[in-house]
Amino acid sequence: MSGHSKWATIKRQKGANDAKRGALFTKLGNQIAIAARNGIDPSANSALALAIEKAKAANMPNSNIERSIQRVSDKSAAELEEVMYEGYGPGGVAVLVECATDNRNRTLPEVRAAFTKNGGNMADQGSVAFQFNRQGVIRVKGQGEDLELAAIDAGAEDIFEEEETGETVIHTAQNDLAKVRDALKSSYEVVDAELTYTPNNTIEISNADTARKIIKLMDALEDLDDVAATHTNFELAEDINV
Repeated sequence: MSGHSKWATIKRQKGANDAKRGALFTKLGNQIAIAARNGIDPSANSALALAIEKAKAANMPNSNIERSIQRVSDKSAAELEEVMYEGYGPGGVAVLVECATDNRNRTLPEVRAAFTKNGGNMADQGSVAFQFNRQGVIRVKGQGEDLELAAIDAGAEDIFEEEETGETVIHTAQNDLAKVRDALKSSYEVVDAELTYTPNNTIEISNADTARKIIKLMDALEDLDDVAATHTNFELAEDINV
């Protein structure tokens, strides 16, 4: 049960805004292009398969998906690189920002501005990341002992139920994500499966104003085109509404 941040849940409940669909497709396309570097066949590249599934779940057109994959062999396309930025937000919460960019000189100032304008500050490389683990996270519709036992048999490392969503959240070793997901798909509805960073410990936020400031910062980071994913370690107190 430890190490579960509510940011991922909040992001999903907020949903995708249609006005930002173009930006969403850009982010998803960048994730596909980076994953495709390790092979353009999704059957032999689980990271690419996951990125494609995520894009299809967001109703990204197949033509966009194929174009993102082919970017690997397009010599005229700007080369993307993965960059991780680290920082702290209001209340001292730790923040990781995964980016996919073709221009660090554009991305870094944008990320720094999002932190400074929203009560946070950037930190040196490695000073925040050690507080997180790279893991697979699978969300399955439904709850119960049978589901938990199936997840354990498939190789899950940690399992817990979310009352607010009615889903079961399963953590796996990063190399076991595809295996556990595929084992569960035969009997259960897998809502989402992705490699992410989960916090070793969470910070409980009991002040509503601080909570709103944290979410404002995370939203500002998420709105940047070059940001692929954000991770943080805050946990809202049960009586807090934001």
